[in-house]
Amino acid sequence: MPPRSQDPGRPQLTLRDVAEAARVSEMTVSRVLRNRGDVSQTTRARVLEAARSLGYVPNKIAGALASSRVNLVGVVIPSLSNMVFPQVLAGISDVLDDTPLQPVFGATHYKPEREEEVIYEMLSWRPSGMIVAGIEHSEASVAMLANSGIPVVEIMDADGNPIDAMVGISHRAAGARMAREILARGYRRIGFMGTKMPLDFRASKRLEGFEGVLNEAGVDLVDRMFYSGGSGLGKGREMTQEMLTRHSDLDFLYYSNDMIGAGGLLYCLEKGIRIPQDLGLAGFNAVEILDGLPMRLATMDTRRLEIGRAAAQIIAARVAGENCDQIITMDAGFDPGETMRDPV
Repeated sequence: MPPRSQDPGRPQLTLRDVAEAARVSEMTVSRVLRNRGDVSQTTRARVLEAARSLGYVPNKIAGALASSRVNLVGVVIPSLSNMVFPQVLAGISDVLDDTPLQPVFGATHYKPEREEEVIYEMLSWRPSGMIVAGIEHSEASVAMLANSGIPVVEIMDADGNPIDAMVGISHRAAGARMAREILARGYRRIGFMGTKMPLDFRASKRLEGFEGVLNEAGVDLVDRMFYSGGSGLGKGREMTQEMLTRHSDLDFLYYSNDMIGAGGLLYCLEKGIRIPQDLGLAGFNAVEILDGLPMRLATMDTRRLEIGRAAAQIIAARVAGENCDQIITMDAGFDPGETMRDPV
């Protein structure tokens, strides 16, 4: 992966940069990128690879506006259907509503190749800033963002080195905190269930931190189950039934998010399992829509609204030429709910 830039304000890449890298003329580069003219497949492939490796994005703004920025802020998130992200978008909008800047949103569906496409299209309109979920990206995405010449804020994660600015929580620390809380309550036979893994890097980091604390205490996960699809109550019920069928002696189930955790809770209550005496449960994200469950699920607050606001504040300040914090790490709040025993 190319080095991450700490100076997004440096001059942007030009056609000449691509032409020199591909060893062709600027006119040839222009023809290839506009898909015009007679260019051999070999030359076309060389130009496209040079542009991709450099992170060059053509400018779709024509004429007198070609050297200008538009008052748009690109926001790239994994999913528009996941209930985690609307609050992030709300926080961004809350701040940008008081500025000339307008957010535009794109979803990647947790696919790196789709993220490249979304970032490419957004940057081609020369936005004033970019807010991108996560800090794991393809080499092409990193190159495009690092060479964009605009403020770039990566959000939701603080476990790594940002391209420019970063606002999020440490998911490894969150997983470790949950493990300590579970162990402090006397649970030892623990199973884990997660969705969108391994493409959900943040959930994978939580599991890493979680297992690290368990291993230090001499406790191993009894079972784990992964599912590549989306999160939902039905999937949580299904996974919970399967895991408890395999291991009826489990005393705690840890879910990668609240939605599948809520499905697991409903299944356990229907089966007459005593929660939290015989079996404890915990999720992640503190999703408000689940407040009407028969029991309040143990969870952690990912500070979504605050993260969105902080990211937008960084963009707005940088566009205005003001100094601001570049790296912001927030604490994920722990809530034991009603699905955990009291500490022993």
